[in-house]
Amino acid sequence: MQTYIALLRGINVSGHHKIKMVELKQLFENMNFNNVITYIQSGNVVFEAEEKNNSEIEEQIVEHIKKKFGHTIKVLVITKENLLTIFTSNPFLKDEKIGIKTLYVTLLKENFFVEGTKLLEPYLTNNEELKIVGNCAYIQYPGGAGNSKLTINIIEKKLKTTATSRNWRTITKLVELSNQ
Repeated sequence: MQTYIALLRGINVSGHHKIKMVELKQLFENMNFNNVITYIQSGNVVFEAEEKNNSEIEEQIVEHIKKKFGHTIKVLVITKENLLTIFTSNPFLKDEKIGIKTLYVTLLKENFFVEGTKLLEPYLTNNEELKIVGNCAYIQYPGGAGNSKLTINIIEKKLKTTATSRNWRTITKLVELSNQ
């Protein structure tokens, strides 16, 4: 069995695409996934499955959510190993002056290196910093993510890819849950 983390984008935000976590957990169990754990209302699911292709699992989840809840949403599925790499690769953790409350990671469907950073730099304001490592954009929002011009929609549009963001506390908790 392989441990996976599904990151659902845009559910339970401002009253849109409402899905109760108890129902989401049941949906995953009905899909024959094991040891399903949901974390907070924003759509984080840790589960086990026979080893499969991440893209196939994403497609299955999207299809089942559309069928059950009527929502067409974006889903990124990563392995526990991917999550640990994301966790240990955050370049901002080396700077002790940066508090984790200002850190976010945006997972990108595709890898973007220097070219991705250049496309997003014009949207950085208020001393925000961005570093792209592989398929993750690590972002430090000193003034809060809600006050930034660098939004998930801008990131997807400029990089022409699917993406989803999580704050660093959520990433830390998902690492903990995936190790249970």
